[in-house]
Amino acid sequence: MNDVTTAPPPAGPDNSGRIIDEPLSEALSRRYLAYALSVITDRALPDVRDGLKPVQRRVLYAMREMRLNPEAAARKCAKVVGEVMGGYHPHGDQSIYDTLVRMAQEFAQRYPLVDGQGNFGNIDGDNPAAMRYTEAKLTTAAMLLLDGIDEDAVDFKPTYDGADTEPVVLPTGFPNLLANGTTGIAVGMATSIPPHNAGELIDACLLLLDNPNASTADLMAHVKGPDFPTGGVIVEPAHSLLETYETGRGGVRLRAAWTKEDTGRGTYQIVVTQVPYQVKKADLVEQLAELIEAKKAPLLGDVRDESAEDVRLVLEPKSRNVEPEVLMESLFKLSALETRFSVNLNVLDARGTPGVMSLKQALQAFLAHRRDVLVRRARHRLAKIEARLHILDGLLIAYLNLDEVIRIVRYEDEPKARLIEAFALTEIQAEAILNTRLRQLARLEEMELRREHAELADERDGILKMLDSDRAQWKLVGQGLKDTKAQLGDLNRRRSVFADAPQVDAEAAMEAMIVREPITVILSERGWIRAARGRVDDPSELKFKEGDKLAFLVPGETTDKLLIFASDGRFFTLGCDKLPGARGHGEPVRLMIDLDDKVGIVDVFMHRPGAKRVIASKEGYGFILPVDEALANRRAGKQVLNGKALVCVPLGDADHLAVIGDNGKLLVFPTAELPEMPRGKGVKLQSYREGGLRDAAAFKGDDNLTTVDASGRTRAWPEWREWLGRRAGAGKLAPKGFPANKRFRPK
Repeated sequence: MNDVTTAPPPAGPDNSGRIIDEPLSEALSRRYLAYALSVITDRALPDVRDGLKPVQRRVLYAMREMRLNPEAAARKCAKVVGEVMGGYHPHGDQSIYDTLVRMAQEFAQRYPLVDGQGNFGNIDGDNPAAMRYTEAKLTTAAMLLLDGIDEDAVDFKPTYDGADTEPVVLPTGFPNLLANGTTGIAVGMATSIPPHNAGELIDACLLLLDNPNASTADLMAHVKGPDFPTGGVIVEPAHSLLETYETGRGGVRLRAAWTKEDTGRGTYQIVVTQVPYQVKKADLVEQLAELIEAKKAPLLGDVRDESAEDVRLVLEPKSRNVEPEVLMESLFKLSALETRFSVNLNVLDARGTPGVMSLKQALQAFLAHRRDVLVRRARHRLAKIEARLHILDGLLIAYLNLDEVIRIVRYEDEPKARLIEAFALTEIQAEAILNTRLRQLARLEEMELRREHAELADERDGILKMLDSDRAQWKLVGQGLKDTKAQLGDLNRRRSVFADAPQVDAEAAMEAMIVREPITVILSERGWIRAARGRVDDPSELKFKEGDKLAFLVPGETTDKLLIFASDGRFFTLGCDKLPGARGHGEPVRLMIDLDDKVGIVDVFMHRPGAKRVIASKEGYGFILPVDEALANRRAGKQVLNGKALVCVPLGDADHLAVIGDNGKLLVFPTAELPEMPRGKGVKLQSYREGGLRDAAAFKGDDNLTTVDASGRTRAWPEWREWLGRRAGAGKLAPKGFPANKRFRPK
């Protein structure tokens, strides 16, 4: 067998110099910080000066470069998206198109910046057509944002590939940040700015120009609140809006606008004409229909969508005896007919630093930007005037020495150099003289040059005077804002109105619509709940799923509220009229409330106004709870007891509490030693070296303490005073004959 020599593998590139030895935590934190800053500054937060995110700014600038002005013909959106993605925004085409679509939707933007032609979606939530089917161009509002961008009004920066430049910010003729609003989620921060009325914002800016020390309350004399593109009724109190505008954080309650229409014979219907901002009309109709089907809106009989170009949702009451205000108040609580728009005025300042601003700070930042744009445009114009005057000076010299100039041009070998030498001209002036046509040598042309020179000289003097005067600059800023307001015209007509929410007891009216009849609530050990009509006299006749059995049997009425006390210390409230019937096995109660499978149910009982209960934890802490404090309308319930809940004892007229621990020691003390609290941990009921609380019972001192054993036999303990002590004591061993399970009642 021959020996085989294996050649060594070829040497790869030497990467030893690229390997960095550093802790993983430091490497991750540094790289994540860079990512977070990128998201904050380049994607999620708008600039306080123009109110735009980078992708919005790039779309508008690219459309302007494509000459898609309001007077021009619209172009395919696919072409626009391609230009933006290829030249300015190196991200997916769908994100760019989504941005373009949103800027064209009248129900999303208070002042649309894109004039879309084709299917750009609707208020029902339908998606827009593909970009190959839609066309777009800029609107008048967008041109106001771009006005002056060719006059050195703003800084430019290189694009992502360095092949071109893009504006850092737009000149922005009106306060677009607040006018159109925006939302965004960054890393560790977010922004949420509602739309406003640009005319009102401009009036507030003019007030700041006249009185820089104006307060937020002074500004709210003009900017009373947001102005949503879909209209609606703002019911947020004025003092709450003032706090929101002063701090930059808060919220705005917005309701649908509605009217009452009489349909004859004493009946009526409600017509919703405006839905809240960012609420999809189709989803709202579906939500209302589900409320009717689930019997959660007993005052509402039917809902229909009769919308065409305008919104028209028809709501029919269950009965003509229901007041319209009561019906709508109930629906405002149950559905998206009322929403709360969160306000978080988190923006990037002129240096790119994120921060939350007040209304006044945002307007001041905009005014400072407008002044900077004004000064830069003035200096740009001044430079052009100086250049033109320089040329005009040379041309006038040529007219004064016309014969000599003609001779030099006609006979000299180097006329340019000879003109410079003869008349002390610059190269620019000499070049302008040589480029002058013969027809422009007429006497009238000389007069026109002198007139132009005088006008430009006057304009130059005016600009220089303005640049030397802060007052003149601010005056021009104000005049520009007034002109902008006039150009926006009818767009400044307010759409959202303000109103106070009427004080209507909608819950009482809803309860009045429920037929009052006796029921018995049945809850099994596995958590299946149902309500049987009437009273259940013999629980043994109840049927359950295999392996399941009765846990709680609670008599009540359909108008009652059922309270469920969970082992995690929360109370849940269910309307008895909404419980499933007893024909089957019912429904899992955990589908009706947010209760984890690992959390048990301690007690179930009917709410009785003014009632009180003693609740306690396994650790032996407890207090007296007014049952009214346990009511909650949320699926998540209401946290009342801190700790693992164990007992929930009705207090009634009892004046003593008996507690027994896992160690078998019994303690009795007056209930007067217990505090009455709406929530908390409570005070120590009994002290234990090992284990914790096993059970508790409340009784009246004039009567005897009683226990019930597993077989159902009741026994009285007249000697209970032998175990009487003070709260938090250890107690004494329970008497002989006490139930072996150490409970006052069988579980």
